[in-house]
This record gives sequence, C-alpha cells and structure tokens, in this order.
Amino acid sequence: MAGRINDDDVKAVRDAVPIDAVVSEYLQLRNAGGGNLKGLCPFHDEKSPSFHVSPAKGLYHCFGCQEGGDTVDFIMKIDHLSFAETIERLASQAGITLRYEEGGYTPGRQQGERTRLVEAHKAAAQFYVDQLDGTEAEIARKFLAGRGFDQSAAQHFGVGYSPAGWDHLTRFLRGRGFSDQELVLSGLSQEGRRGPIDRFRGRLMWPIRDIAGEVVGFGARKLRDDDNGPKYLNTPETPIYRKSQVLYGIDLAKKEIAKTSRAVVVEGYTDVMACHLSGVTTAIATCGTSFGEGHIKILRRLLMDHSGSEVVFTFDGDAAGQKAALRAFEDDQKFAAETSIAITPGGMDPCDLRLAQGDQAVADLVESRTPLFEFALRHVASRHNLDTTVGRAAALDEAAPIVARIKNSSIQHESAVQLAGMLGILDTQFVVRRVSQLARWARERGREGGSPDQGRPQRRGQAAPPEPARPVAPRGPALNLRSPARRVERELLKLALQRPDLVSPAFDAYGADEFTAPPYAVVRQCIEEAGGATAGAADQSYVPRVREAAPDDAVRALVTELAVEPLLTRRDPDEAYAGVQLATVRIAAVDARIADLEGAARRCEAQGDHAGSAAMLQELWVLQQYGKTLRERGAAAL
Repeated sequence: MAGRINDDDVKAVRDAVPIDAVVSEYLQLRNAGGGNLKGLCPFHDEKSPSFHVSPAKGLYHCFGCQEGGDTVDFIMKIDHLSFAETIERLASQAGITLRYEEGGYTPGRQQGERTRLVEAHKAAAQFYVDQLDGTEAEIARKFLAGRGFDQSAAQHFGVGYSPAGWDHLTRFLRGRGFSDQELVLSGLSQEGRRGPIDRFRGRLMWPIRDIAGEVVGFGARKLRDDDNGPKYLNTPETPIYRKSQVLYGIDLAKKEIAKTSRAVVVEGYTDVMACHLSGVTTAIATCGTSFGEGHIKILRRLLMDHSGSEVVFTFDGDAAGQKAALRAFEDDQKFAAETSIAITPGGMDPCDLRLAQGDQAVADLVESRTPLFEFALRHVASRHNLDTTVGRAAALDEAAPIVARIKNSSIQHESAVQLAGMLGILDTQFVVRRVSQLARWARERGREGGSPDQGRPQRRGQAAPPEPARPVAPRGPALNLRSPARRVERELLKLALQRPDLVSPAFDAYGADEFTAPPYAVVRQCIEEAGGATAGAADQSYVPRVREAAPDDAVRALVTELAVEPLLTRRDPDEAYAGVQLATVRIAAVDARIADLEGAARRCEAQGDHAGSAAMLQELWVLQQYGKTLRERGAAAL
C-alpha cells in the first residue's frame, strides 16, 4: 500500500510554492487591484478575464465557472493529478525531500503514475542528450550543422540522439528503477518479440515539453536511408502526452508571448529553432498534427485575448501551405486576437530561409505579415472568373460575409471598399451596404443568443459584440448571495477574510444570526472556529484554517470566493470603509430584531399578556435608541 506523505512536508510544500508563480506557468496574469491578479480562466472558455488569484491568501477563484482553491487544487485540476502526485511535483520544484509514513524518504513506487512517467521522460531526455556526443551520433551532428545549428543551439533546445540498437534506452531506464509496464505506458518503449524495445532508434530527438516545462514526449527525425519508418515519428498518445494539447517550444516562448502579446505559429521543430535563434522568440509549433482547438486554448490564456494581441501563422507558399492557412482561418473566430499570415518566399520554411538569407530574413518574414482575412479574400477572388458579371456576383456572395465578420468597424468599411476594387465592382457603395447588412444581421443573431452554427461565425477584427456567456449551472450553497439586500454582508465577510485587521475585534462580537443568508452565517461560524478575525490579523495560515473549518465543499468554495473577490472600493480599504460595512450589517440586524419585537408585542396585547408586552416594548425602546445611535455615529457606536 502506498505510503502517506508526512503532514509537515505537505504544509512545507504549500508554503514554499507561491500560487501566482504556479498559475503564471499556464496563463498570463495581470494586476486586478487590491494585491490580486487576474487572467483568462484555464477551466472554461471566456472572452474577458474572470479568473482571480490572491498571492497573499494563496488562493484562486473564477467568478465565471466557480472553480477555486489553493495551489494544490489548481495543479490537481489543470493537470489531472492526484493529491500525492501534485505534492510530489511541487516538492520537486521547491527542492523539498518528502517523507512517507510507510517507507522513509524514498518514494520509489509509491509515486503516482503521472509523476513516474514524467520522471522517465526527464531521464530519457538526458540520456538522449548524452548520446549526441558519441561517435554513432556523428550523422545527427552533421544534420544539425547542415541546418545551421551548432552545439549551443542543440543544448538550448535539449536536442539529443537515440542509439540505433534495440534496447539501449530501455535497459538504461530499467537500471533507474522503472518497470517494463511504465516504459511501455510512457511510449518510450514498445513491445517486442522478447520484451520491450526502444521506440526511437537511430534518430535525432527533440524533447517536447508542456507549458510548465516538463518533458512529456519526443519528436524523432529519421537520419538514415535504411530506416523504414516515417520521416518524423512522435510519441504516441499517453496519459501525459496529447498531441492536440501540446505546442513545441511553448516552455521557451510563453514569457515572451505574454510580454509582447504575439505568438508566431510555424510548422516544425527546426523552424522553431531557426525563429528563436533569429530573435523571433515567440515561435511555437504543433507536434505532428494541425493547429486546432486545444492549441488555441493554450495561446488564448497567454495572450489574454485583448484586441492588441496577435497570432501570426507562417506557411509555405505552395498549395499545401495555402490549404493550411485557410484551415487556420476557419479557427479565426475563436481568437479575440488579430490573426495574420506570413507566406515564406520560394516555398522555403523559416529554417531554409535562415540558411539562405540569414537571421534578419526570418525576422523580416514575420514583420511582412498580412491579416488572415485579406489572404482569405484573395483566395476567394482567385476561385472565380472576375471577367464576367456572374463570376463577380458569386465572388461577392462568398467574400462579403468574410468582411462582415471583421470586428473593427473602421477596418470593416475600408475592407469593403477594398473588396469592391479587388472584384472589379464599380458600385463601391453597393458592396459597403451589402457588408453592413450582413454585419447587422450577425449582431442581431448574437443579441438573440444564436450560436455560431445558426449563421456565419464572427471573425477577427470585427465590430460585432461577443457572444453572450452561456449560463453556468448554479454551484455553491445559494443562488441569491449577490442580491443588493446582502451586498453589505458579503462585503463584510470579504473584509473579515482579506483584511481582518480592519474589522477586528468588532467583527468577532457579531453573531451568525446577524447574517441573513444561511451560507454567510456558516462562513461566519467557520471564521469563529478558525480563531476569529482578531487572530487572523497576524496569522498567514488564517484563511486556510477557515477553509478547513468548512463543513462541505460548497462552503469551502464560498470561503475561497470571498477571500479572492475584489472589494467594492476603488481605493485601498481603510478603517472608515470597514466601519461602514460593520455598522450597516449591525443596523440591518437591529432593524430585523425591532420588526420581530413589534410583531410579538402586538400578539401579546391581543392575547391580554400585558406584562409580556411591556417587557418587549422596553427591549424595543432600547433597540430603537441603539439603532438611532448607529445611524448617527456609525462604527463608533458599536
């Protein structure tokens, strides 16, 4: 039975790895005010950032899909890991040696499946790098040199060589403690007649890393004529490798993509290398598959989908390249970013271009890009006989919807005029009106909630409003917690979690019955069980204790949400702001008690209980005076 990780080590791991550093490996974060950060949620599709991270609290929460938690929860959710696997990964990053309750300091086979497969790939990557210096690998070194890559370039990208024998890597990894089952499952080995053999033999090897920088697969290039396999052989689909969800070079390019708001999509491993060495350090490539939905999601999180971001596709000018460009155009509406295309001259890819004309030519290629919709328009025009009226009309029917989907209205108008000239239609205003009509219909469909499948999808550059967000199934303890009547209660609880120093010790004197929403009353109780706001004012483990006190996942999620949600003030909160929330909640509680007493006193009078009525009226008078004082003096009367 697998050993349990020591509790003190788990706490050390949680404390050692900042949540913003972890989340930033997967998406771009920007300042959200109040010490919080925000970005596009990695757990659901959205067009504006609703995913908030609180570095001070070590928590995240998405106000769109309601996902939330701490660093461990984030890694478990995004990488589909178990709790133990997550702790093991974070411990490795932080340099913490974990202790297991049953087995001392060596995790061995107690580690989770994913962790074991990642470690096998890490060991394999180093094995391949070491082989590149050997005599047998001279053919691989010549190949790299012939493509303009020296030893330092190979080292930068971790390029290696797989020996031509049957089981060199398999035997090496067995010696490192990996089982045959793990090696076959990882895709590094495959079943042979007498047991596992190496999948990659006698090939140049590129390690494929995920966005967090972990090796999850390999791309292997054929070097010898007697190799009967395909030119490029990639790792098969495994528990840690999905080709539709990885981008080669993303680990090296992600920071620059986020910084410059631009990504350059090329077609191969050597093209990524050539671009990076030429100064285009935002270049990435797919791994043996076409650019698709999973790749788009990765880039959108890094680009933040603001209108100034851009995705540049580079394709050969041949028929296959044009087909790939048009396929990319079909995905254009899935980006809020501008999408452009850079056609390489003479059918050369970026690697060939660098060899023939140098680094500057590669940089110039990217700068010579044109909007992808312009490329699509030219393609449409080329398919029709524009010398005839029928041909021009058919081209307009096909091209006008493309222009109508341009988001930017000024670009849309200019492009309509350009389209008229491209098709040879003299009545320019006719084309402009046609495009405007189609754009208006698209906007009306959007307001009516029509899906893109009900009409032509909107595209980049395009003035039409974003599609309405799909309703999210209610989660958590209640549906009306954001009603105006409970706004102040919510704000006070947020202060008690985020700035307990501003509301203590007064908050700790509040009873759970002063919160009218039952879930808020439960949160108040959790705060009390965690030591109260007074204890939380000087204790970094305060919010985790509140979360641990939650009776169920729904309340725990609500605590996370309240701890991360921005306060309803544009300025830094101070004692005066906190005092208003404290006083308002107390006034509402006093008013509710007054209403209850007035009703009870009337019932006593009706029943002839004059003594009971008198006692209630006395309490009623005291409460009325207290309420008056609260309204006049605010928090000073608490």
